[in-house]
Amino acid sequence: MSVALMVVDARFDVLKPVRSQMGLVLMESYWITDLPQRAWQGVAGQFGSRTELIAENEKLKTEALLLQGRLQKLAALTEQNVRLRELLNSSALVNEKVEVAELIGVDPNPFTHRILINKGERDGVFLGQPVLDARGLMGQVVELMPYTSRVLLLTDTTHSIPVQVNRNGLRAIASGTGNPERLELRHVADTADIKEGDLLVSSGMGQRFPAGYPVATVNEVIHDSGQPFAIVRAIPTAALNRSRYMLLVFSDRRTPEQRATDAGIAQEEADRKGASAPGQPATTGEHVAPAPAAPATPAAPVAPAAQPAAPVVAPATPAAPAHTRRQ
Repeated sequence: MSVALMVVDARFDVLKPVRSQMGLVLMESYWITDLPQRAWQGVAGQFGSRTELIAENEKLKTEALLLQGRLQKLAALTEQNVRLRELLNSSALVNEKVEVAELIGVDPNPFTHRILINKGERDGVFLGQPVLDARGLMGQVVELMPYTSRVLLLTDTTHSIPVQVNRNGLRAIASGTGNPERLELRHVADTADIKEGDLLVSSGMGQRFPAGYPVATVNEVIHDSGQPFAIVRAIPTAALNRSRYMLLVFSDRRTPEQRATDAGIAQEEADRKGASAPGQPATTGEHVAPAPAAPATPAAPVAPAAQPAAPVVAPATPAAPAHTRRQ
């Protein structure tokens, strides 16, 4: 019976609704099993030493000061980027919406790298949604339940992500190796410009992961003159086996064609508004033009007024005979 259920679950989607409902039922058990750890953390936090708290407070103040300085520089760079995009007649870049999620479970299978988080379909989570922590990308959502979700990590052997070298823009594919501390770049030419210490960021290819997020740091590059491709290994920037809190990224899910269509419609509306604004005075002038033509109609009766002048000249004709009689 167990073997049959395993085969059906692996080959077909019949048991997905059952798994979803079981996840909803087992949500309470996850909360109960995590309760002792929460209670211990609360007790340990209450009895923390004053010296440790003061030292941590000073460290946080220093980090906050450094981050404020970087934020000021980032604001200036953001404004400059917006101005350059306006000059290039490009659409403005909008920051992605994020939501905080918490780790509540880890897959016990040593051959798969999956975790369980406390956000599900009821919270707006969708399949393929990118997940990251404070250091970089962690993976993507591969299974949804009403109140929980499963995330496939970058280091899983079935996962790959398009990346690029931050230094020169060289594109590659980073694949999982089953080791939580290692990624491999596949099919990198032996003559490619890549070296140890290079930062790999998401390239945005495939429209699954947003571009520009840190993925890994190259720590080993092996060149073999007899092979067409180099062996490139990297260490993930995210703390895949240590992070407890992570971020769900709600990026733009439109396809490139939809974004191009929406941009064209917005441009047409802007052009239509710009063309209608200067045309309003011309429309007003057309209504004013017929006004002087109205008094031109009564000008016709002026012609008959000249006819009575003819009889005034006519009586002058008989005046000549009167002068002849006097002679």
